[in-house]
Amino acid sequence: MAALKLAEQGKVILATKTGGGSSNTKWAQGGISCVVGPYDSFEEHVDDTAVAGANLCDLAAVREVVEMGPQAIDELVRYGVQFSPRNDGKEGYDLGKEGGHSHRRILHAGDITGAEIVRGLLAAVEANENISLYESLMAIDLVTTGWLRLPGESRCVGGYFLDRNSNEILSVQATHTVLASGGAGKVYLYTTNPDVATGDGIAMAWRAGLPIKNMEFVQFHPTCLYHPDAKSFLISEALRGEGGVLINSAGESFVEKHDARGSLASRDIVARAIDHELKSRGDVCVYLDVTHKDSEFLKTRFPNIHAKCLSLGIDMCTEPIPVVPAAHYCCGGVAATVAGETAMKGLHVIGEAACTGLHGANRLASNSLLEGAVGAVALAKRLAETPYTQDHKNIVIPDWQINDAVPSDEAVVVEHNWDEVRRCMSDYVGIERSDKRLARAARRIRNLRGEIQEYFLDYLVTADVLELRNIAAVAELIIRSAQSRQESRGLHYTLDFPQLGEKRKATVIHDDPNKMRHLLNDTTYY
Repeated sequence: MAALKLAEQGKVILATKTGGGSSNTKWAQGGISCVVGPYDSFEEHVDDTAVAGANLCDLAAVREVVEMGPQAIDELVRYGVQFSPRNDGKEGYDLGKEGGHSHRRILHAGDITGAEIVRGLLAAVEANENISLYESLMAIDLVTTGWLRLPGESRCVGGYFLDRNSNEILSVQATHTVLASGGAGKVYLYTTNPDVATGDGIAMAWRAGLPIKNMEFVQFHPTCLYHPDAKSFLISEALRGEGGVLINSAGESFVEKHDARGSLASRDIVARAIDHELKSRGDVCVYLDVTHKDSEFLKTRFPNIHAKCLSLGIDMCTEPIPVVPAAHYCCGGVAATVAGETAMKGLHVIGEAACTGLHGANRLASNSLLEGAVGAVALAKRLAETPYTQDHKNIVIPDWQINDAVPSDEAVVVEHNWDEVRRCMSDYVGIERSDKRLARAARRIRNLRGEIQEYFLDYLVTADVLELRNIAAVAELIIRSAQSRQESRGLHYTLDFPQLGEKRKATVIHDDPNKMRHLLNDTTYY
């Protein structure tokens, strides 16, 4: 979306590390929240977002996103995205309801909303002559004038990229660089995210010295399909919005013991309720029961979920769906405004890689797609109003130097460390945390990062090593942020400080890039 909007102002390179459509967006089922109904209001959407965010939201940012929502929806439709219309013959969209929302305000395309958004936007990108789409081009690191040791305030001037087809490393110079690189669910062993979600943008920005905000708030989606062949298939919150009830193995509804809203409470509460139920009963999963709903309605409203469950021998029309919580969304990220402005000139961050203050300590369902679309529109508007005119012709990004690096003959090390990082985070930095668990995780991740850095310097760069390097960096950011928050708020629940603290404050990690130069590998570049 950002590429499309910025293409109205000039030439754009859109680099994706795999196929163009591979993203968290593509897997989003429920929909995109927006005030379009006659009985809804911006203020109610703002209030719902603030309540879900455990009073840590930046209300100005929330209001900006919510009020720009209708414009962003219009832009998506203009680019060819088709949302499900009302089924009663009247004009307008079919609106769903999800946990934490006081009204039906979820626009959707059946239960494959994200895939429809990606389809429409990707088709528009491919038809746009001002956009050059490069697939299998993975970013390695940002290049800044500070790293180049040029005088003045540090500014981003581009980055290094690995061409995964040729294994060639390229330098790309740009007046503006936009990170729309998504989340980091692969930091955890169980996640609803696809394999590409390795926190690359957040890790690169941190290595470049940008402030990183609220990383302790990792949202675990309450309902990931529990089946050995499911491979992290999400069971949309929209099912609960349509009357689905969470039950334990004894067939008892249990979320009401934790929140009066029951199965429609916000995600942080529902995930903790499930986690508590599993640990107290010793069960491996709970169940989402929608068998009381009309079977034709379920097949029509949720065709993708119905087909997936049926392919695994689960008929959601006649039996409950087994589910477990799984890492889903990173509420933290690079500190940025709604319009993508960061602490560094020339670098902009939007979507899940950014922390704008919209989500606070817990994201309200279906606000993520809204934030991405609004961020793209706001970014393009800001750059159009304040164009950058400085001449960069005298800046030369040096070629990537291989030096003594050789092809790896120890790929097993990468695979082992991949597994160890994710198991460590799942065991010690999950839904429930403690000082002891966090300290144990910090020690192990620090050691692993040292091993990974050594491997990165000794061997030729590969995509697997780059992703491993990034998930380990993001893991450290999550742990450090969690250790500094001595209270339980939203998605961060610690056994040592179970109560809500009195002060509302963000967690910010801002490391001096000059003290992190070893992470930027000068010896590799020169």
